[in-house]
Amino acid sequence: MKKIFFYVLALSAVLFTACNSSSSKKEAESQEMNTIKKDSMPQATVPDSKEIKAVAVTYTNVDARAAATLKEIVSHYLHIKNALANDNGSEAAGGAKVMSVILNKVDKSFFTAEQKKAYDDNEEVLKEHAEHIGKNGDKIKNQREHFAMMSEVVYELVKSFGTGLPIYHDHCPMYNDGKGAMWLSEMKEVKNPYYGAEMPKCGTVEEVIGPL
Repeated sequence: MKKIFFYVLALSAVLFTACNSSSSKKEAESQEMNTIKKDSMPQATVPDSKEIKAVAVTYTNVDARAAATLKEIVSHYLHIKNALANDNGSEAAGGAKVMSVILNKVDKSFFTAEQKKAYDDNEEVLKEHAEHIGKNGDKIKNQREHFAMMSEVVYELVKSFGTGLPIYHDHCPMYNDGKGAMWLSEMKEVKNPYYGAEMPKCGTVEEVIGPL
């Protein structure tokens, strides 16, 4: 009886070892097949960051005196933008007040007839928004609303006349209840003027405007 018991026990051990060996072999074969399939399949690639469209300015023959005035206007616009990005309404108001002074001193005699029309088409709207931002240093929400509209106007001026430096056209998709808004920046890094410290990196760079 004992011999039968030991015989059964030995047979079970042999079968168990054989089963494990077969299972290990199948597992190894399965892993090998998965590796082959993985190597033969095209690998997913991480998409590159969004390509920034380069835009050339319309007028390249702007009188140096007119160009200097336009550059100063854009400089004060950027002053307002950076103040709003830092949640500083009073600083934004200061930049807007200086911009208003410059706008009232533009000598249009330095423009060609075509250039003068391009400037005149935007001047009054720009003055209006600068005035509103300048008078509302304690109402940053209101300033940002006018800044969004001001940005559209300055964008047209920069596309027409440039500044002598690359200017980035950025876009925030969330502002104004998801309708979005644009702004211009002297730097490629996104610093959102509509949300400030709340969402400083919200936005994408859409274009870079001259010089190319």
